[in-house]
Amino acid sequence: MTSQNSATPRIASREAAASEHAPHIEISVISPVYDEEDNILPFAEQVIKVMTALGRPYELIFINDGSRDRSPERLAEAADRYPAVTVLNLARNYGQTAAMMAGIDAASGDIIVPIDSDLQNDPLDIPLLLAELKKGYDVVSGWRKDRKDARFRRNLMSRIANSLISRVSGVYLHDYGCSLKAYRRAVLKDVRLYGEMHRFIPIYASWEGGRVTELPVRHHTRVAGRSKYGLGRVVKVVLDIMVVKFLDRHLTKPIYVFGGAGLGFLAIAFLSGLYAFWLKIAEGVSFISTPLPLLVTLTFITGVMSLLMGLLAEMLVRTYYESQGKKTYVVKNVLSGRKPDRCAASQGSSGRAAGTPSPG
Repeated sequence: MTSQNSATPRIASREAAASEHAPHIEISVISPVYDEEDNILPFAEQVIKVMTALGRPYELIFINDGSRDRSPERLAEAADRYPAVTVLNLARNYGQTAAMMAGIDAASGDIIVPIDSDLQNDPLDIPLLLAELKKGYDVVSGWRKDRKDARFRRNLMSRIANSLISRVSGVYLHDYGCSLKAYRRAVLKDVRLYGEMHRFIPIYASWEGGRVTELPVRHHTRVAGRSKYGLGRVVKVVLDIMVVKFLDRHLTKPIYVFGGAGLGFLAIAFLSGLYAFWLKIAEGVSFISTPLPLLVTLTFITGVMSLLMGLLAEMLVRTYYESQGKKTYVVKNVLSGRKPDRCAASQGSSGRAAGTPSPG
């Protein structure tokens, strides 16, 4: 019993020493996985080869998003074969955005590189993205310029979606849907992803003052497995971009949206009521012979409800910020002309001028 107890601290101390001497992770490559059993090991081998040649400390994080095939076994094999590999097995299928968020939360690198594990994105492009980051950018987004997908079902719909997102957000990129990107950790610090919003991270970064660019990357035809994307995602993208735009413009002032709509409905109710009275007095038209009384009632109730929703939203926003100590602004940097030695000298001279005796 004593020998076992004494061995435990020695093991713990060795693990602590090993963690202290472990190199700081510079690059975290994260890859969501869903039913990619035939692609996992070739993909892992390619990423390990590229990152090893790069010569910078890295990690490769797989996020198993509730795969139903033999992907968990292949991921376990990759983790046994490569020390740099970490596998997160989610409890069920949450979707690509949630899996991406889990990878970002688990990553420890200063630079985070998401990439799909279906071998359509090429790991050889990772060094190119990292080289572009060195030019001072905070986000480098991959652009599948020569995309190897179905011309109508994927390419045309993707172009429409990308054009819509660019126009609404003001951040013009050719390919928001490309998972291969490179981010500085700082731009992801306060980002929380919901729905299908992983594709909008460059927009968040740009709105927070980050520098965003894009780089053409390779794109290969899928050789194994099947695509998980369909036309239904276009509808989701449209709805998500509405949410993103609302959060950008009105997150801290929702009363402007709900209150504006409420005042509009109340104005319609007032004008409709005036018109109904004018018809009654001037034309002798009975109230019950027109739909105006019903219109007045509905628009008045809707207007009052909109105003109340705006007030409730204002209370929720204040609770959201104040309960977490969040700021409604982001400071990019601070410039000051005051120098410590200059301040000390000015304070000393002002003290003597006020009659403070100098030392000695």
